[in-house]
Order: sequence, then C-alpha cells, then structure tokens
Amino acid sequence: MARVAVVTGGTAGIGLATAHRFAAGGWSVAVIARDPARLRAAEAALAAYGRPVLAISADVADAEAVEAAAERVETELGPIRAWVNNAMSTVVSPADRITPEEYRRVTETTYLSQVYGTLAALRRMKPRNRGAIIQVSSGLGIRAAPLQAPYCAAKFAVSGFTDALRCELIHDSVDVSLSVVYLPAVNTPQFNWARSRTGHRQNAPDPVFDPRLCAEAILYAVENPRREVWVGHSSVLMNAAQILAPGLADRKAASMWDAQLGAEAPDKAGNLHEPVPGEVGIDGRFSERTKATRTAFWTSRERDFLVMGVAGLALVGLAGAAALARAPRRLMRRL
Repeated sequence: MARVAVVTGGTAGIGLATAHRFAAGGWSVAVIARDPARLRAAEAALAAYGRPVLAISADVADAEAVEAAAERVETELGPIRAWVNNAMSTVVSPADRITPEEYRRVTETTYLSQVYGTLAALRRMKPRNRGAIIQVSSGLGIRAAPLQAPYCAAKFAVSGFTDALRCELIHDSVDVSLSVVYLPAVNTPQFNWARSRTGHRQNAPDPVFDPRLCAEAILYAVENPRREVWVGHSSVLMNAAQILAPGLADRKAASMWDAQLGAEAPDKAGNLHEPVPGEVGIDGRFSERTKATRTAFWTSRERDFLVMGVAGLALVGLAGAAALARAPRRLMRRL
C-alpha cells in the first residue's frame, strides 16, 4: 500500500520543499493551503514524480476544515502515514503595537492549526497504532526574540501541547510518533509576505539555511522517529544558551531587533488573513547567503550531549576559578 503524507502550508517554502521530498521518495502527497493558484501549481509539479497527489484548499485555523481535509485524504489517497504541521503566520512589530485580533489570528494559524492537524491525524492513526506526526517549530519556540511576540508564544505553545500529548500516547502504549523539528532562519518566501509594522523589510538574520535541508530533517523524523530534531547549529546554540544562561540569552536576543530589519519599506498587511497572490516557490530572497549543507541537523540526543558537554566545561571553569580565588587565602595562612 502506498505511503500517504499530508503537508500543511505545502505550496511554498519549507512546506513545498517537504512535499517535493516526500513525492521524490515515492510517497503519495496531499498539500493543504489557502491559495487556489499555488495549489494547482504545486499539484502539477508534484504529479511529475509519478505518485498520486491531492491539493486541498482550506484554512488550517478552521478545525472543521482540517477534519474534512483529513477525511478527503483518506478517501482519495488512502490511510495517512505521516502528517506535517507546517503552516504558520506572524506579525513583525513591537509587542505593544500588535492588536488583540492579530495576537488571536497568529495563535490560530501557528499554534491551533497544529493542534487541529495533530488531532485529525491522530483520530485516524491511533486505531491503526501507526503513523508519524511532525510539528514544524522554530528556535524562537525555545529562545524568543523581539518583534515577533505572537509567533514566539505560539511556537512555545506547540512544544507544550506536543509534550503533554506524547505523555498520553506513552501511557496508552500508542505507537504513533510525535516529533518537533526546530528550525533556524530559513530562506523562504515568508519574509516577503509577513505582516509588518516596523517601516522596514523583514530580514533573515545570519546564518540562513536552505528549505530543502529542513525537508530532509522532516523526512528523517518520519522515517527515524525522534523526540526532537534541530536544524542548523544556530538553533542548537539558541537552546543551549537558554538552558545555561537565560539572562545572557535575553541580552543576546535583544540585539536581534536590528538584525531582523532590512531596508526601509512601507508597512504591509501580509498574509495574516488572506494569502498574498502570485508565484513564490521554495526559495526566498536570501539565496546568496543560504547555507545548503545536507548534514546540519541534530537529533535531540545529540543536542543533549552538546548541552551537557558545554555545561560540564562551564562547571569545570567555575570550579577552577573558585579554587584560584581561594588559593591566595590558603597561601597567606601558611605564611
């Protein structure tokens, strides 16, 4: 029986790269997104791999629409083996200039969409005791940064929801894997269409990574279930800094304010409520700065070894400093 994968936000950027990676690997693929024109383009491109493809127009912030999409996938393609929650939105602005309605919408599209997708997939996977659910998150879901408070909060919520659900699946001995893929800055079209209220174009701070690397990490998490996968060394370092020195991480993150701002530009409404029309593809406008290495992702076990190693070195350094500080006093007592 053909393996079936569902990718939300699958018509651009990381979602489209992931859909291509699944199709190239022999999977049947369903993509869920809002823009009908991009859905048609994605469907045609994915069909070239020779596997069945299904493009579904739906707003993933609508729980009933997500459930209907899942039912259609199972009817037309077969049992869902992998579900990738990738859709998101953001507002680039100081937190106190973001409206309550904007906070609500980012929460719906970036957090609740993953809840709805996860539950729709789980309702089908749990009785079969098989499947993989991938939450596409961000280093900003562990170490928040300025100018994206709603997005950071939503990604933090994704981790909390996923951890709680994973505990329940362990308790019930359900063999459905839940993985969170934490991403760094990635060269996607999102930087061109996010709602912005800063008077500048949104910039992707270095280092910037290739969306195809993220797709590789997502497929890896499906085929080799891991609790977490970290893409790029920058996402791992953000996590390590948050664990070991959160106050220092706050000050470092504060410097990301200017790093997120490009050339002066008018504020824009972005794609918060409606898709921005036009062809976009996988890549954004930072290709000349993009790191395309295919080996730059870490599993949660490797991340833990790194953090413990850094913590161990820090403790040794502190112990050495304390010993040196006591040495003069010991020497004076001997004299």
